[in-house]
Amino acid sequence: MTEINRQWLIDGRPSGRPLVDEDFKWVETAPRQPNDGEVLIRVRYLGFDPAQKGWMENVGGYVAPTEIGEVMRGSGIGEVVESADSRFKVGDKVAGQPGWQDFATLPARDLIKLEDDELLTAYLGVLGTTGMTAFFGLNKIGKPFPGDTLVITGAAGATGSVVGQIGKIGGCRVVGVAGGAEKCRWLVEELGFDAAIDYKADDMRGQIAQHAPGGIDILWDNVGGKLLNGLLANIGMHARVVICGGISRYEVGKMPAGPENYFNLIFKRATMEGFIVLDYTAEYPWARARMKDWIRDGRMRYKEDIQHGLENAPRTLMRLFHGENFGKQLLQL
Repeated sequence: MTEINRQWLIDGRPSGRPLVDEDFKWVETAPRQPNDGEVLIRVRYLGFDPAQKGWMENVGGYVAPTEIGEVMRGSGIGEVVESADSRFKVGDKVAGQPGWQDFATLPARDLIKLEDDELLTAYLGVLGTTGMTAFFGLNKIGKPFPGDTLVITGAAGATGSVVGQIGKIGGCRVVGVAGGAEKCRWLVEELGFDAAIDYKADDMRGQIAQHAPGGIDILWDNVGGKLLNGLLANIGMHARVVICGGISRYEVGKMPAGPENYFNLIFKRATMEGFIVLDYTAEYPWARARMKDWIRDGRMRYKEDIQHGLENAPRTLMRLFHGENFGKQLLQL
């Protein structure tokens, strides 16, 4: 194969600071031919998540440590160009973890064959890890009941927006917390949230009291830090607090101080629990089938923010920490 494989390598540890261009190194090499049981794919789309910065810092906790000089990790969708495994043929569309490069040679067992339809890119978002996180985190940890008040931080993000829609399908009153009037309007007018609070402009305490007068039954947190601390003061009896992420900590590179209002968990007989979606991998197929039905009958909507060009991958990841993305952050190669 005579193609050039352009790659972004990890070249820095962005602990305690924002990402910079110098954290990544651009190289060009030749694609590696597949051995038995492997598949060579041409990468078409990459997906981006805040956790990738944590992986670079080696504070991910649930993934293998990264090394300086390795290809930057990331999810993606590609097309098979060579196969040494009977389960895949040239032309198949697949999802996996190719990393930031044009071509990736991966074990066939680590790839999912996709239907080449209108939902193809959704496997990096609402039908991928993002959607599975929302589905299982809410149903297994949040345990929604009709009439519950569900409050979500980072609600306009890829995960939060799916959580809210699943909550609405389950009969919850859903309140999203997001940054900016445009995102708040989208949550209410397009996704059907009952209310949205702009944490940059609104009186958070007064708004929560207005929209959750009986207290928060389910608090889904994607942010952590001061926002989580403030909302813990407003939980209701037997509330379930779901800890999904902590985007507020990625810029400082260390764990924030524990929330001062955690004692309210005792007063309200509440629970606070974190989870890793990989624990539910065996259940992904039926969850995806259900979510496809919701998408096709109009009960589930999703938004994608698509940037272009592998050369822009570092800047695309940085968008997540500047609040620039609107929906699931993708990059088309």
